[in-house]
Amino acid sequence: MATEPDTWLGTGAALGLAVLAVGAVALVHHVVARLIASRAPTFVELARRTRPAWLSVLLVVLVWAAGASTLPRTQSWWPVLDRALLIATIATGAWLLATVFSFGFERLLARDAHVTGPEGRRRRTQLLVIHRLTLVVIAVIAVSLVLFSFPAMRVVGTSLLASAGILSIVAGLAAQSILGNLIAGVQLAFTDAVRVGDVVVVEGEWGRIGEITLSYVVVYIWDERRLVLPCHYFTTRPFETWTRHGDQIIGVVLMDLDWRVPMDAVRTRFLEVVAGHAAWDERVAAALVTGSEGGLVRVRFTMSAQDPSDAWRLRCDVREQMMTWLQREHPEALPTSRIVVESAGGRSGIEKQHDQDQP
Repeated sequence: MATEPDTWLGTGAALGLAVLAVGAVALVHHVVARLIASRAPTFVELARRTRPAWLSVLLVVLVWAAGASTLPRTQSWWPVLDRALLIATIATGAWLLATVFSFGFERLLARDAHVTGPEGRRRRTQLLVIHRLTLVVIAVIAVSLVLFSFPAMRVVGTSLLASAGILSIVAGLAAQSILGNLIAGVQLAFTDAVRVGDVVVVEGEWGRIGEITLSYVVVYIWDERRLVLPCHYFTTRPFETWTRHGDQIIGVVLMDLDWRVPMDAVRTRFLEVVAGHAAWDERVAAALVTGSEGGLVRVRFTMSAQDPSDAWRLRCDVREQMMTWLQREHPEALPTSRIVVESAGGRSGIEKQHDQDQP
């Protein structure tokens, strides 16, 4: 006569006990979390975030144990179910591990949220890249364990590892594409070449580094477009960065004006405009004549700001206010073309003038 565990009734009872055990553990977890919520908030938050994952692991393991100790283990289809439960255990275990690591990296990012400037961007970039690399490693290990749980795959894996020639070809092909880009992504994180939040000019576009993954970098263009570039772009090609060692930057406004421009008055007005602007950081402010070609003089206004956003706003406001002031107070300083007309009786000093559009 079959013993009680070797009956379908025994199997049902074992499965019921497994479900009850998971429910009891979940209830105990809820009660304990409420009791220690004020004393260990980090631990409680970690338990809450990982709860679906570890409950899934526990349920799969208990169901597996119930099936392995009762009637299903004697059935012809049990090896298939046994392999499926093994794969489910590996998958849920990888899910649990990934959730734990993600929680840890999120806590580190939150702790460094107050760190600003290049150091803050460097640390955030490294944490983000290491986080993604960790998740990839966990996924690769999980898939490898699943594949090597099949005897046929173990044979294939052993033969591939034993063949140095095939392994070299595979590694070489991977290094040229996926592995090469992966290495470039890690290199970006630890060589500090580019960081999340850096202001850059790439492919003629001005924007900020918004995302750095293990395979590509996303640049947030100022007009809300997104420029996606492979990681190896930033390790093999030159690009312009405005925030390498700090956010402070000097903005420049160029104006081509007539030779009659009163530079003393222009310089005084420029300093008044800059001094009254909230974006100026009081480091640099100067108005200089830097060129005199083509019948015009080039006036360069330089002003400093705390970051590129302030510098852009300051430049636009200075350009507009100086243009308006020149039109109102010194129209003779606006760009003018002169034409000398020679009459039949000799050269005439007649001048023909017209305003040109400000470039």
